[in-house]
Amino acid sequence: MSRIGRQPIPVPGGVTVNIAEGNLVTVQGPRGTLVQQLHPRMNLVRDDGEVRVERPSEARQDRALHGLTRTLFANMVLGVTQGFTRRLEINGTGYRAVAAANGITLQVGYSHPVEFPAPAGITITADAPNRVTVAGSDKQLVGETAARIRRVRPPEPYKGKGIKYAEEVIRRKAGKAGGKK
Repeated sequence: MSRIGRQPIPVPGGVTVNIAEGNLVTVQGPRGTLVQQLHPRMNLVRDDGEVRVERPSEARQDRALHGLTRTLFANMVLGVTQGFTRRLEINGTGYRAVAAANGITLQVGYSHPVEFPAPAGITITADAPNRVTVAGSDKQLVGETAARIRRVRPPEPYKGKGIKYAEEVIRRKAGKAGGKK
């Protein structure tokens, strides 16, 4: 049995969980509401103050979906209670981010500033000229938004200039090895 899939998911106070027909799950909490369609083969069982995910058989697909379904549901509960954040760093001379009305404006070496609007449910803040924080209750949307910001100017391996995740380590390359003759 899946070690992750068999762990129960505690539902804290102030969070309401609604499991509709076909495993359409709605989780509502202090940081908003999340709705997601989970796989219909998995059985979501409510106990007092917690939810368990049970699989119908030992088939390969059911074993694969067991831990996934539990993790998706746990991320929904965690998102409406605590939320998720992703931090980015901007490296490069003159590279910076400025907070805009609905998102951020990036100046990262192009001839023009790049406007990046925040999707619904996501807040993007420029903590410093070289630090950006993406926050929200949906883990998948936070990660996707951070990846799209990074894609504007990915870090290059020679000087390390570009937008990178705060915990990311850029593998540096040496420049030209040969000299003039």
